Amino acid sequence: MKALLQRVSAVAVSVDGRRVASSGHGLCVFVGVADGDTEADAESLARRAVGLRIFEDGEGKMNRSLAEVGGQMLVVSQFTLLADTRKGRRPSFHGAAAPAGASGLVDSFAGSVRAAGVEVAAGRFGEYMEVELTADGPVTIMLDSREKRDA
Repeated sequence: MKALLQRVSAVAVSVDGRRVASSGHGLCVFVGVADGDTEADAESLARRAVGLRIFEDGEGKMNRSLAEVGGQMLVVSQFTLLADTRKGRRPSFHGAAAPAGASGLVDSFAGSVRAAGVEVAAGRFGEYMEVELTADGPVTIMLDSREKRDA
């Protein structure tokens, strides 16, 4: 399971021209689920995303977590994070999980973040979404559950 964290001042998701979710200061997290990913991967990745110290403290150093700054999170499913571009010019997505299983794990990720006390909004799984965000920094970090390290 992969999560691309983008620190944001604001973020919104629209489907068919209608806003379906928005969030303020915090993180926009794009989540991709791979074949073989589990609930444990979702929970571990959520703990890491919430606890990662990528927000500035009073001295301007990235020393505070999303939870510590009282930030919000908007979760967007994105199977393209699993793109394999090693061969040819067209990405392969064979490593991405089937939608039925991936949807539940994206929900588990969001639920684990919510359980950690963070306000969570979410895009719509399987829909064509337009994401509008104001990057803060910019700060962009990739997390991968296959890098087994809990916060």
